Amino acid sequence: MAARAATRNLRIGLIPGDGIGREVIPAGRKVLEALPASLGLKFSFTDLEAGWGTFQTTGTALPEKTVEVLKQECDGALFGAVSSPTTKVAGYSSPIVALRKRLALYANVRPVKSVTGGNPVDLVIVRENTEDLYVKEETTRTLEDGTKVAEAIKRISETASKNIGKIALELALTRQALREGGAKSHHTGPKLTVTHKSNVLSQTDGLFRESVRSVYESDKARYSGITYEEQIVDSMVYKMFLTPSAYDVIVAPNLYGDILSDGAAALVGSLGVVPSANVGDNFAIGEPCHGSAPDIEGRGIANPIATIRSVGVMLEFMGLGEAAAVVHRAVDANLAEGLIKTPDLGGKNSTEEVVNDVLRRM
Repeated sequence: MAARAATRNLRIGLIPGDGIGREVIPAGRKVLEALPASLGLKFSFTDLEAGWGTFQTTGTALPEKTVEVLKQECDGALFGAVSSPTTKVAGYSSPIVALRKRLALYANVRPVKSVTGGNPVDLVIVRENTEDLYVKEETTRTLEDGTKVAEAIKRISETASKNIGKIALELALTRQALREGGAKSHHTGPKLTVTHKSNVLSQTDGLFRESVRSVYESDKARYSGITYEEQIVDSMVYKMFLTPSAYDVIVAPNLYGDILSDGAAALVGSLGVVPSANVGDNFAIGEPCHGSAPDIEGRGIANPIATIRSVGVMLEFMGLGEAAAVVHRAVDANLAEGLIKTPDLGGKNSTEEVVNDVLRRM
């Protein structure tokens, strides 16, 4: 009889953040704890603080301890949601944006997938995660006539653009390998769509476009099977909503990726089912795409599916594809049956009831 493989011990940082983040991150923990013992994985957890609430009580939105524990003790992490003020507050900045920079998580990977309906959606938006307008370098000045003018820096670097191009191309290959292995999909081959606005922003978006293309052209032997195309962002929005089935992997600068992925959630019914992972060379943080949703906070009806799917995406980037597949199959079965669902999807069930249904299917 073959010896049983040694159990692999993994520590996951849990950062609920604000609002419904504190209601859905426990769902992610339950899913990890429910993975089959046959996978040989054992998870432990560290509770960490970050967010607007943390800022209000401690004066910092991202405590240094949170960053250091993630760097030194954790194999991956889950982040819930953050409530950010709409006006400037001295000393405050978004903790998830800061985490992406501190941990060099240069890619935000956002799968958008339907499991029901006549117009199939199965795409991934790869969003650059560290620069563009999100460098948050803004100034306001007053002209001689008293008129105020606000300006913001849009920063695009060759390094970040090549990094994001590389991960998008590799994702296209990985997705195709899964399809060839039997995964259901309407796609017939790998495809990459580079989204930009270089017809107006010739320097910044032009550099992004050129950098991604250079990665594709640098290894034709590896990437020759990928259909490569470029799409201006405004027409990209129109075509994505009109024919989402035409897209496989979409790569975009930070701002466009943010807008496209939130918009794509409408194609599958709700932000509550759309996951993401903040990914670098050595670390991944799963993060649902929805916000802190203060309007439903505390009511027990937040949709946990985006968080559970984010667990699966995090596991993929931790190299645990078999475990990720268990999670994804359970979620897809829940959504396909459509009987146990939260109000955002037209149902009447609670967060807990949806979690329990997914756990049952695992």
